[in-house]
Amino acid sequence: MKRGFYTLIAAQFFSSLADQALLIGAIALLRERHSPDWLTPALQQFFVVSYVVTAPLVGPFADALTKGRVMLIANTVKVAGCLVMLTSLDPLVAYGIVGFGAATYSPAKYGILTEILPPTRLVIANSWMEGTTVASIVLGTVLGGALVSERISAALTGMNLPSIGHGLATPAETAIAVIVVVYLIAAVFNLFIPDTGVERRLPSINPVYLLREFAHCVVLLWTDRLGQLSLATTTLLWGAGATLKFIVIAWAAKVLGYNLSQAAYLQAVVIFGIAIGALLAARYVSLRGAVRVLLVGVAMGLLVIAMVLVDKVALGALLLVLLGACAGVVVVPINALLQHRGHLLMGAGHSIAVQNFNENIGILVMVGAYAVMVRADVPVIWATAAFGAFVSAAMLAIVWRARSPDTQAALVHLPASDMPPAPPGALPNKMP
Repeated sequence: MKRGFYTLIAAQFFSSLADQALLIGAIALLRERHSPDWLTPALQQFFVVSYVVTAPLVGPFADALTKGRVMLIANTVKVAGCLVMLTSLDPLVAYGIVGFGAATYSPAKYGILTEILPPTRLVIANSWMEGTTVASIVLGTVLGGALVSERISAALTGMNLPSIGHGLATPAETAIAVIVVVYLIAAVFNLFIPDTGVERRLPSINPVYLLREFAHCVVLLWTDRLGQLSLATTTLLWGAGATLKFIVIAWAAKVLGYNLSQAAYLQAVVIFGIAIGALLAARYVSLRGAVRVLLVGVAMGLLVIAMVLVDKVALGALLLVLLGACAGVVVVPINALLQHRGHLLMGAGHSIAVQNFNENIGILVMVGAYAVMVRADVPVIWATAAFGAFVSAAMLAIVWRARSPDTQAALVHLPASDMPPAPPGALPNKMP
């Protein structure tokens, strides 16, 4: 295994760890300031709008510099957003700044995989990346929940940690201060990500040219048979995953009587399931066989609907593990397929930027719809059932599209390895 791959995994782990913990901290900050409930899902809106607005720029930016440098710049922006959150400014605006850093970070962390790996290894590499991300999300969720808990926040507040303009007097503020340190650790690893030797160039700094080029890339990926299929799937599932975070918090409070800290731990159960699904995908699903897992996505929606019938913690946890496993089985190979097609059609940075643009539009729409339901006082049970029904129906439409003769013909031309993909732990000592 190349040293650079390990460094990339470490950088991704700490950056993702901080991202997830920050969401819990930001929710706690809104509650401390007695914000209305519908602003909680609006946090995600402010975060992902940066992905949509900056999409034409971050792709060329990621391809113009070494990926490690891009990731370092992005982490610096995330730290700046956290520091703004510790001032008296609106937490939603500060979280939007963090989203800008995340939007810049994403094309680099995924784009570098296509620079150091052949297509036949992308599913395995994605399972490593997703597995690391899953681990960081689980631990980040637990970290965020712990930092806002009464016992730990009281200990941190008593340490008189430095802040901007005033002391850290609340659990949310102390949590965010600790999260800044985690982002700084990620930045240190960014410094040691090596240059892969791929040619770097920025074709133009003209914004009109960049917008036209980006629009062309969007059309190119949506009109490609396999690109269209994989992009539609990831757009739906990323939107569903972002919405599910808030549904789990609301469902846990309504049905189980959980507070924010306890609900954060329950969120980690979903991520544990995703890890299981990612491992299964790495072991049993090849790039050419990626579309065979789409029916599992239909089961995701049905499992969400089943949540409305559950009022026991153990059964609810089991359901959430199964839900996460289904998501992992689908997302890992489909994401690898999308990366492969995008890399061939337009280059790694551009394709990831197009992917982020579409996926975050999905998040804006789905989380926005959920926020509207919360503001309209739609019961949590009804909102959960409606969300699950939509996911299943949309995945059925994608499955129908995947079975068209044109799509099946395109699958034949995908690269296939002589041996089935090995699990992450069985990767060779040297990258090809």
